[in-house]
Amino acid sequence: MARIRLSEILVGAFMALGFVALFFLAMRVSNLSTATTGEGYTLKAHFDNIGSLRVRAPVSMAGVRLGRVEAIEFDQATYQAVVTLRIAERYDQIPSDTFANIFTAGLLGEQYIGLDPGGSPDMLTDGDRIEFTQSALVLEQMIGQFLLSKAEDGGE
Repeated sequence: MARIRLSEILVGAFMALGFVALFFLAMRVSNLSTATTGEGYTLKAHFDNIGSLRVRAPVSMAGVRLGRVEAIEFDQATYQAVVTLRIAERYDQIPSDTFANIFTAGLLGEQYIGLDPGGSPDMLTDGDRIEFTQSALVLEQMIGQFLLSKAEDGGE
């Protein structure tokens, strides 16, 4: 009887560890475990179309993550999306003429913001705006443009 009870306890402990591991895996995949702590500085960028960019999406330069998207809002005066980026404090040497692009990780992966540094001697500081941006490429628009160009060419 004691042997059966011990095996039930071990199975229960194993199941509990499995659920804990599954929880941490879900947190890691959803990027909730790496939420920003409010440290660093913020930059703003205006885009005509952000596609499916989400809050907590990575912000990277040369493949290195510098920060995350902190907020996404809509500017009713310019009809543009205003994206607030939280950049880690240690990356404080970003030129003021840096270019911000919205890229997709893989063919159908999540979107992120890629920064291409400029050559200005002036650096971006807390609250500055990134002036040069490139909106997300929307797959439906690209297909529509392709089909329209094929129709104009006579379908060849």
